[in-house]
Amino acid sequence: MAGGRSARFGRDKLKEPYRGAPLLHHAVFRLAEVCREVVVVIEPQGPEPSLPVGSPLRIARDPVGGQGPLAGLAAGLAGVRTDLVLVAAGDMPTLSKAVLAQMLQLAATTGGDAVALQDGETIRPLPVVLRGEEAGETARELLGRGERSLLALLRALRVTSLDERTWRALDPEGMTLRDIDEPEDLRR
Repeated sequence: MAGGRSARFGRDKLKEPYRGAPLLHHAVFRLAEVCREVVVVIEPQGPEPSLPVGSPLRIARDPVGGQGPLAGLAAGLAGVRTDLVLVAAGDMPTLSKAVLAQMLQLAATTGGDAVALQDGETIRPLPVVLRGEEAGETARELLGRGERSLLALLRALRVTSLDERTWRALDPEGMTLRDIDEPEDLRR
């Protein structure tokens, strides 16, 4: 998911350098470690972002800008033909390969529609593993009712949570949930 406006950041944060590469590249690299293909969903207009070479990548454009993350997700899911889809934001540079792999494994062995990370009392919307067809249909229905959030999608699906103790054993500092919203977040 790379179609946001970066309003709090003040400029296109996905182009910002982070540890020697644009911020977006880090999320793409982590996803490519556990996925056969990475689909980068971008805004409807404008140039394609700089993407790393050598990863199996495809661009999907959000058909209408400013409609929120649920619309971007639906655009990305429209061209995906796999049962399981791992979704993350382009501003999540420190995703843990081990946590992502654990989420995919749990999704493959449970009958639910989604696997999300438990964070205290909260289920986090990203990263998330979705059953592509079910999530796509549900997202389109929700969009038709005016919903825009990923949390609305998770409330409508059967979600299995990966408990915090399990995923924190793989990522003790919780870096998988780190996202960049403001310039100060990059400096931390």
